[in-house]
Amino acid sequence: MLLILSNNAGVPRRGAGHVSIKAAFTLIELLVVVAILALLIALLAPGLTAARASAKRAVSASNLRQIGLALAAYANDHRGRMPETTHGLPPTRSWIHTLRPYLADVDDVRLCPSDPHARERLANGGTSYVMNEYVTVPLYDAFGRPVEDFTNLHRLRAPARTITTFVGADDLALNVSADHTHSRLWFYPPPNVPWNAIRADIQPDRYRTGPASSDNSRGSTNLLHADAHVVAAQAADLKRRTERGIDFSQPPERGIAPP
Repeated sequence: MLLILSNNAGVPRRGAGHVSIKAAFTLIELLVVVAILALLIALLAPGLTAARASAKRAVSASNLRQIGLALAAYANDHRGRMPETTHGLPPTRSWIHTLRPYLADVDDVRLCPSDPHARERLANGGTSYVMNEYVTVPLYDAFGRPVEDFTNLHRLRAPARTITTFVGADDLALNVSADHTHSRLWFYPPPNVPWNAIRADIQPDRYRTGPASSDNSRGSTNLLHADAHVVAAQAADLKRRTERGIDFSQPPERGIAPP
């Protein structure tokens, strides 16, 4: 019997088996790449989210500084008086309108980039920022005599520690009427809860990287002071101050220093 040995004996032939092995190996490589990309995204996502939040907070701070400079310019032209709000006055008296000559791009500056209702507020003539009642509305007694008045910028004893403007709450009206706080009511007697009253006026956690907490104490907000500087305040710190009975909206003349 003649045994014929082929030159190709013992050498794998190109065929279906070889193609399957190569395809399987390529699929494994693809899965590894996908897994690596998913891991990188998971690692980078929090950083990117934080960077976006930080950028928006910076834009908002810039907006507030421009508003602060406009407030100072307005006060210089009006013997120190601050602009008015719609607190008991018609919409045309709002600072949104009276500061227009002092802000070249008022329609951009009055909107916060993190405001979820910015477009609606723009369409309805509203704003993302609200002025502090203490510096825009004097307090009168029953006979119409002024009891306290912090509405003159030039007469403030500590402008660097007096808050003029806050970032408004999400649930405020979308029109011009929501251009101010009701700060004097924040610490109204029980059953009023001060932190709830504050959250109805301002958004203490406007800038955050995760979901909002039920009490809006996770994140930060911007506070504009009468000397036009802006402070980034942590919501948790503001809440702690509130729980200690400290009304940070009050000018220092009342004996309590804001952040």
